[in-house]
Amino acid sequence: MWTRRQFLVCGTGSLFAGNELPLRGADDAGEKLPDGSMAKGMITPVAQQAIHDGLKYLVNRQEKDGSFGTGQHRGNVAITSLAGLAFMAGGHYPGRGVHGQVVQRVLEFVLNQESTARPGYLYNRPVFQQHDGPMYSHGFGTLFLAEVHGMVQDNNLRERLRNTLKRAVDLIIASQNPKGGWRYYPDSKDADISVTICQIMALRAARNACISVPKESVDRCIKYVKSCQEPPSSREAGGFRYMAQGGQPPAFARTAAGVVALYCAGQYKDPAVDSGLRYLMQFKPKQYYARADLHYFYGHYYAAQAMWTAGGNYWAEWYPAIRDELVSRAHRFRSDGSWSDQVCTHYATAMACIILQIPNNYLPILQK
Repeated sequence: MWTRRQFLVCGTGSLFAGNELPLRGADDAGEKLPDGSMAKGMITPVAQQAIHDGLKYLVNRQEKDGSFGTGQHRGNVAITSLAGLAFMAGGHYPGRGVHGQVVQRVLEFVLNQESTARPGYLYNRPVFQQHDGPMYSHGFGTLFLAEVHGMVQDNNLRERLRNTLKRAVDLIIASQNPKGGWRYYPDSKDADISVTICQIMALRAARNACISVPKESVDRCIKYVKSCQEPPSSREAGGFRYMAQGGQPPAFARTAAGVVALYCAGQYKDPAVDSGLRYLMQFKPKQYYARADLHYFYGHYYAAQAMWTAGGNYWAEWYPAIRDELVSRAHRFRSDGSWSDQVCTHYATAMACIILQIPNNYLPILQK
């Protein structure tokens, strides 16, 4: 199994040829990411039990084709990919670990969703589903493939995975619009920060897997993301809007996405990141006061990653708060080990398990 550092070392060789540059990282710039020592002992026994129960819930509800998702989200590529990442965050990989077969089936499902009409496009739209932002599915699907890359033992499956991942990355690069970001469809002309973070994180994970990404694409993304941030003179200073112009105002989930987008683009030391982190701290979780709104898990998924990368007091204060809130929420509202929200229980449970398991440091995209 490759570690993130091994991926970074791999990325410092031939990928620098011509105009193709890997995404920049702290190690590339001679900087040091936090070493993860602040995570020691943070997963408490009660949190570990909640994780165990959550993963068990997902195991018992995986469809025969390997997919996850309920109701109108049944067979959704994004939700299935997040479920796969939830198991990987616990040390379960294709064919290895207690739940290795679950991840194996997720991998096979995601690979099978590649469009025959549009190579590399990872999207499965159920006939009864009117609108679900297919680039979300593509972004999370590409992220999952990049994260599982290097962990597949079967030679034929590994080759298929790498070829599909390359095509998926090519589609992301080709669909970046003139604004520098991404939106719901590959041919969209506008952009929003919510879809953009999915694509730049997928590109960063692919870069870690030695897939080349043009430097120009990264630079344009950085410029777009920063254009969504409120200036220091604003009452919402540091917060990120949904779009660069117009759209929804700064808020918790959008700001968490903006900060992680900059981190994924290699902006570890930047005033925009610092002000975004300060803005986020006003939303530090308070036990028993979790709001089950549409963006709760989405926001905390990115906020926890932002605080993990920031390290120090940000991580030391944030993780115990969201850990206790998620555990409390699971114990108070559900008896089957799951979490719920307005999307579906598979989505909420996968997100909660990923957040709670960040201290494990198993996902390559977060390894330090």
